[in-house]
Amino acid sequence: MKKIYIRSASCISAQETFHNGLFTGAPVEYTETILPFAEPSYKDFMDARQLRRMSKVVRTGVTTALRCLKEAGVETVDAIVSGTSYGCMQDSENFLKSIVLQDEEALSPTSFIQSTHNLVSAQIALTLKCHNYNTTYAHRGFSFEHALTDAMLLLNEQSAENVLTGSADEMTDFTWHVLRRFGLFKPQAISNFSLFNSKTRGSIAGQGSSFFLLSGTRNENDYAQINGIELIYKASGGDVKNEAARFLSAQKINAGDIDLLITGRNGDVTQDKIFDDIENNVFLDVASINYKHLCGEYPTSSSFALWLAANIIKQKQLPPCFKETGVNAEKINRILIYNCYQRSYHSFILISKCN
Repeated sequence: MKKIYIRSASCISAQETFHNGLFTGAPVEYTETILPFAEPSYKDFMDARQLRRMSKVVRTGVTTALRCLKEAGVETVDAIVSGTSYGCMQDSENFLKSIVLQDEEALSPTSFIQSTHNLVSAQIALTLKCHNYNTTYAHRGFSFEHALTDAMLLLNEQSAENVLTGSADEMTDFTWHVLRRFGLFKPQAISNFSLFNSKTRGSIAGQGSSFFLLSGTRNENDYAQINGIELIYKASGGDVKNEAARFLSAQKINAGDIDLLITGRNGDVTQDKIFDDIENNVFLDVASINYKHLCGEYPTSSSFALWLAANIIKQKQLPPCFKETGVNAEKINRILIYNCYQRSYHSFILISKCN
């Protein structure tokens, strides 16, 4: 497989990730049921008239993508591939409400047009005037992973030289109330700093957008290289452990070659047992950190983990909130991300220092 390099990365989340504040200061503490976006100044990237017509998730998605390209010094790309599970949730809700309140008559098409899952990718293309390959994956907990896989295939097939790939998902109060009934989220607000000590069902709802410029050629400013990705659907604990070992074997490494494991623990007392099991049986001697207390739980949160991992390798440092782990970030060459969403969608993403 051809080597895939992360040329640039950008992220908008509940933390100050857009300007990399997470690596220079303390993380933000929230005591809310939904972690909000820490929104930057959008006017630095788009005209005010454009912003008025965009919902929150579209603004964050497009701005993250434009910030990613600006960092790389690239004006356009050969392909845009994104992933989203919820899509433009606020506009979808607005359209459905208008159907009920207006008795299905005299409906404005605006909310319907802006409710489609591919709107973020489409708006990015319109802003860049890019008429190349453009697709969006809406595959629940695998949405970002499938977008990343497609981008890697395009580069391996040499169908593109640089690909913009990422994800964007938002959470609304109405959707939170619906999903809480299924045990996805904790019924009461707790501090995100105490998420892993709660010992109850559910997690904290999150939202975020992360985009990456991927290339098949190396550049001296690259963040890291992506070595491989593995997806496992509805596997038992034993199957996940076996698949993890098989994935590492396919990469011609073993668990001891991993310098840092980033896990998708989310504070759900039932789901977190999955991570305990794989750490104790496969990665027993590997240093590990968790990330969902920073961004919350949402289907494409693995894109936040990839942003975090890529920055750790590039900057050769951990965010201050992870300093107590005692890990020497300057010696981190390989990072494995293991995420699990709703105990069904398991994914491994392996990245390393460029070579």
